[in-house]
Amino acid sequence: MSALKETPLSGWHAAHGAKMVDFAGWSMPVQYEGIIKEHEHTRKEAAIFDICHMGEFLLSGKGALAALDGIVTHNLATLGAGKCRYGFMLNEQGGVLDDLIVYCLGGDDYMLVVNGACEESDFAWIASRLPGGLSLRNVSAETAKIDLQGPRSLEALEKALGAKWGHLKYFNFERSSFDGAPMIVSRTGYTGELGYELYLPWGKAQALWERLAAVDFVKPVGLGARDTLRLELGYPLYGQDLDTAHTPVEAGYGFLMGKETPFVGKDALADVREKLVPLEIDGRRSARHGDIVLTAGGRECGVVTSGVFSPSLGHSVALAYVKAEFAERETFVVKGQRAELPARRSELPFYKGGTARAKTA
Repeated sequence: MSALKETPLSGWHAAHGAKMVDFAGWSMPVQYEGIIKEHEHTRKEAAIFDICHMGEFLLSGKGALAALDGIVTHNLATLGAGKCRYGFMLNEQGGVLDDLIVYCLGGDDYMLVVNGACEESDFAWIASRLPGGLSLRNVSAETAKIDLQGPRSLEALEKALGAKWGHLKYFNFERSSFDGAPMIVSRTGYTGELGYELYLPWGKAQALWERLAAVDFVKPVGLGARDTLRLELGYPLYGQDLDTAHTPVEAGYGFLMGKETPFVGKDALADVREKLVPLEIDGRRSARHGDIVLTAGGRECGVVTSGVFSPSLGHSVALAYVKAEFAERETFVVKGQRAELPARRSELPFYKGGTARAKTA
C-alpha cells in the first residue's frame, strides 16, 4: 500500500491529539475532543478546518470564459470578477463527475476548486476539452486551504489578520496577503454558518493556522463534525450523494441548470429516474450509507447515501436516492443491518438556524 499523502498541517494535528484517518488517500484529522463537541462549537463560536486536500486549477487566456462555459454547469456570463459560484461538471450522460466552485479572478482568468479525490481525473477531463492557446495549471500541490467557520468567524478573522472583512458578501472573495504571501479570502463554506475559506501558499499554512488557533474562541475541528455539519444543511458529498450515476437534477439541483448556453451533459438532464430525498428519523440510531429504503408497505424503492445523528436537532437525518415514482411519499422505512427505522420525508435544510447569509456590514 502506498503511504498516505499529508497536508502541511498533518504533523500539527497529530501533535495536538487528533485522531487521524485515511480520507481519499490523505492523512486527515477526524476529531480532536469529540465530534458532537466540535459540531456544537462550530454552531456557536468559530472553528478551523484543514481542507488542504482539495484541488485548485488556474485557467486563463483569451476565450477561457467561452471554453469553460461549455464544460461546467455554472452560468459564467453573470459571474463577475470577485465572485464565485457553485455548480457541477458532467459526463455526456448527465452524471456528476464532480461538484466544484468557480472563482472569477477577472476577465478570462479563473480558479476552479475541485474535490481532492477527483483532482487528476478532473484536470484531464477539462484539459481534453479546451482549445489551444489557453493555460490550465494544476496548482493543488502548492495551494493550501483553511476553512474558518461559525457565527464568530468574522470576529476571529479580523482578530487574526488585523483587517476589516465585514463588507465581504456571501460567495464573494478578495485577494489579500498573509506573511508576505498572496492569499484569497472567500466568504464561502460547507457548514451553513458564517464562514471564510482561505487560500494561500502551502508553506504558509501552519503559520496562518496557528494564528487563527490562537484566537481564544477558535478551535480546530475534524472531518467527523464537518460531515454532521454539512448534512444538517443537506449539502451533498461527492462520492456518496453525488456520483456519475445521477444527474444534478436528480440530486435536487435542477434550479442551477438554467443557463441557456450548451454544456456537456445538458441534453441528458430531462431523464429523472430517481430523486435525492431528505429523511428524518426519530432517536439517535442513524441510517448508514448503503442502507435499503422501503416504502411503508415494504417495497424496496431506494438507498441511503448519507446518514448521521444530528447534534443540533437531537435526532437522525439522512439523504437517500428514491425511485421517482415513490419520491413524494411522506413515510418510508430504512432497513439497516440491525433494525428497521421508520423515516419521514423532510425538507432541506434540516437545520434552519445557520448564519451563512448573515449581514455583516
